[in-house]
Amino acid sequence: MFGPIGMPELIVIFLVALLIFGPRKLPEIGKTIGKGLSEFKRASDDLKRTIEDEIEEGKREASAVRREINAVSDGLKAAVTQ
Repeated sequence: MFGPIGMPELIVIFLVALLIFGPRKLPEIGKTIGKGLSEFKRASDDLKRTIEDEIEEGKREASAVRREINAVSDGLKAAVTQ
């Protein structure tokens, strides 16, 4: 369900949190944790997208350099064979 954490572990975590924070604070804490996780996921997705964009830009630049090298190589081959 949640990786290595199963239902029994989640129940124990919930009961410990209930004992520590009490029933009145638990919804507020859950809401805060939810917002934090949401912001973390959004930041993680943004970082992933940025990295993917940079990789694609690098691939495009490498391809352009490769085309230039091939053009120079073809020109040199043509000059040598004449």
